[in-house]
Amino acid sequence: IGVGLVGFGLFFILFGILLYFDSVLLAFGNILFLSGLVFIIGFKRTFTFFFQRSKMKGSSFFLGGVIIVLMKWPLLGMLLEAYGFINLFR
Repeated sequence: IGVGLVGFGLFFILFGILLYFDSVLLAFGNILFLSGLVFIIGFKRTFTFFFQRSKMKGSSFFLGGVIIVLMKWPLLGMLLEAYGFINLFR
């Protein structure tokens, strides 16, 4: 179930970008991606991954970008998410 949710989340994110940053598709993709991540590695591990002291800057930008996308500012939100994603996995 988790891999399917992550796959559909990535599909909706890419499709939302292809359709000139459609905010509904991007928001739906973000929600599916994060819920799939929780299904794959569990709630506690997901929480500890995002809220480690060394990864707090990347997590705040990534989760802040998700919130901005949900507030219908897709371009700014995706830029914040990309910056946070790079900081999380460097």
